[in-house]
Amino acid sequence: MPKTKIAAAARSNAATPRERPVPATPPSAPSKELHVFPNPAPKRDYVIQFQIPEFTCHCPLTGQPDFAHFTIDYIADKLCVELKSLKMYMWSYRNEGAFHEKVTNDILDDIVKAVDPRFIRITAKWYVRGGIYTNVVAEHRKKGWKPQPLVELPKHSQETGLLG
Repeated sequence: MPKTKIAAAARSNAATPRERPVPATPPSAPSKELHVFPNPAPKRDYVIQFQIPEFTCHCPLTGQPDFAHFTIDYIADKLCVELKSLKMYMWSYRNEGAFHEKVTNDILDDIVKAVDPRFIRITAKWYVRGGIYTNVVAEHRKKGWKPQPLVELPKHSQETGLLG
């Protein structure tokens, strides 16, 4: 084939975009379902912390978007929250309108219902709205659970490896 025909064929192939077929079901979608798995160390109190810096919902009065950074600290009992389902769960609020206090407490209630933790605290730091930052902190303690006493360790200066 002469060079001009090869170049023309290459150009015609490059000019036709190939569309990716849309899957029948998307690979992930928002969901209110929280999945769980057995706690791998149920005899020990240990803290699991989730940082969710991109939470979004919208104001029920104005329809404007609200953004928050959620920190979820919990001590599991028999079950733990599966991470991807938590991601899909948090995503499910994106198109919902709710006050900051309600969203924070609803998330707390849903996680308690799913895993019945020994302790959970949710801190929602809402970004500025009308010149006001709002922080909502909600917590739950399982009936009869007592936290371990705090262990105070001696303080030592930080070592840098440098003399002098």
